[in-house]
Amino acid sequence: MKYLINEYQYYLKREKGLSQNTITAYLRDLEQYRTYLEKSYEITKIQKIERKHIETFLKSLHKKNLSSKSLSRKLTAIKGFHQFLLIENELDTNVAYDIESPKVEKTLPQVLSVQEVIKIIEAVKGTDPLSIRNQALLELIYGSGLRVSELLDLKIADIHLLEGYVRVLGKGNKEREVPLGDMSVQALRLYLTKSRNQLTMNSIDYLFLNQDGKRLSRQGFFKILRKIAKVAGIDRDVSPHTLRHSFATHLLEAGVDLRTLQELLGHEDIQTTQIYTHISQKHLKDVYLNTHPRAKEKNNV
Repeated sequence: MKYLINEYQYYLKREKGLSQNTITAYLRDLEQYRTYLEKSYEITKIQKIERKHIETFLKSLHKKNLSSKSLSRKLTAIKGFHQFLLIENELDTNVAYDIESPKVEKTLPQVLSVQEVIKIIEAVKGTDPLSIRNQALLELIYGSGLRVSELLDLKIADIHLLEGYVRVLGKGNKEREVPLGDMSVQALRLYLTKSRNQLTMNSIDYLFLNQDGKRLSRQGFFKILRKIAKVAGIDRDVSPHTLRHSFATHLLEAGVDLRTLQELLGHEDIQTTQIYTHISQKHLKDVYLNTHPRAKEKNNV
């Protein structure tokens, strides 16, 4: 079974074109699934797996208070694996096919106000190489709404400052061109001319580097952003995806249509983009209630 999971990894990467983070999550779920089958039922051959085994695995996770979102992802991994086994003629049927996923409570992503984003960007001070790099990171991820993986996978050749766009390789290895704002262009030009060559003397292609001259990692950027947000006085938990959500929400509030936003974000399905209409409406209502003098009844009338 372990061999087949390894084969499935190759299939996810080459045939489905999933991101490495998604593949890693699915493989981790399948390894947990495999371990459970071996320990609980002594099953080592896929032909012996029945629907009831999958259902009891999910029930065991539910008892551990695993969230509906996590359970749903694990079931997706299992269903995909069994479908792969069916395609490869390893099995005659997909016993996981019609198992219903738990209902996932939809929660709106957190967004920052324009003023909060500006506070974060302006909290980066200094002319040292790392401060200049951090300024470019923030201007680009918020200015173009990139996913953190897209941001950190950028190569120098992907940046086109004169033409004002960046070439991005998104989910499913789909390429798109995203416009660069003036502030992003200025920050990137400063980083490329004054900072990056001080971080490394090696011929590394990745755009954003850490202090050791290597590709900046996701964990590294998370730490950088949280530290900057704290300096800016933002009490909420801020992640790179928070800036992407804020980018989308602010564009909608400025009048950008959904189709354009879908293209900018690299969403395959416009339904994914539509969540930002709900965020935008909620955000506008919150701003109104918190700022308009006649929005709330006064207690001391």
